[in-house]
Amino acid sequence: MEIRVLRYFLEAAREGNMTRAAERLHVTQPTLSKQIKELENELGKKLFHRGATSISLTEEGMILRKRAEDLLSIADKIENEFKSMDHITGGTVSIGCAESKLIKYLGNAVHSLNETYPNIHYNIISGNTEQVTEKLDNGVLDMAFIVEPPDLSKYNYLELPEHDIWGVYMPKDHPLAKKEGIMFDELAPYPIMISEQSARFDLPRWCGERAEQLNIVANFNLANNGFVFVRCGVGLALGFEGIIEANNNSSLVFRPLIPELHTSMYAIWKKYQVFTPIACLLANEIKKEMGI
Repeated sequence: MEIRVLRYFLEAAREGNMTRAAERLHVTQPTLSKQIKELENELGKKLFHRGATSISLTEEGMILRKRAEDLLSIADKIENEFKSMDHITGGTVSIGCAESKLIKYLGNAVHSLNETYPNIHYNIISGNTEQVTEKLDNGVLDMAFIVEPPDLSKYNYLELPEHDIWGVYMPKDHPLAKKEGIMFDELAPYPIMISEQSARFDLPRWCGERAEQLNIVANFNLANNGFVFVRCGVGLALGFEGIIEANNNSSLVFRPLIPELHTSMYAIWKKYQVFTPIACLLANEIKKEMGI
């Protein structure tokens, strides 16, 4: 299976049309069709449903698309690594990130590094722990920032010197907005939204088995989507303080949970991983930001 053919496959999948994909790839349409057909024969699976004017992925094609995207990311990463071995003038570092104001440590490190190496490119991928560690394990990412204790059998880590405070985001005219903090019995009558990961791991740390009594009406992976739902009146959102502006100048306010619930953040990378020169520079800069 050739990298070039996987690029052909992905372009055809994105365009949904062989002719347009061939034009973007600067090959003829018969050449592209032949390459895709040979790929299907090699895998023994049909990858596209073919219509009169369009194509769409089969179930097997959708599986290959995800794998091909990861494989091509790794291939591009390898190429960048070799380009940067002799002297660093540019290149790409890929980082997976949870949503947290503590990403400021990464942001400050990037800012400092850019003063000396302005041509370094940063590929930032947001997601929950499961999503980013999968890409880290597959070699797509150089490192990741997660808000869950890392698996010490697989990863090395640095614990950031601050932690995130949990609380409730709500419209500023909501009855609970008058409170200084929110207790369980005050929150229980209202519909709430929270990430699926946090519902499993963080809520039980706050209220134990009573978490099952909460009216969770929606889960979200990206906090900003949850805040849109809050503004639409769907419910209240539980999240980290400082992810968005929530003050008198905003339509939303933040109130911390009582008793306090906090979460630590960790920078992680695979054990026995050999960093690229660029990733090594970034890791050292992050340590400086942390005072290590």
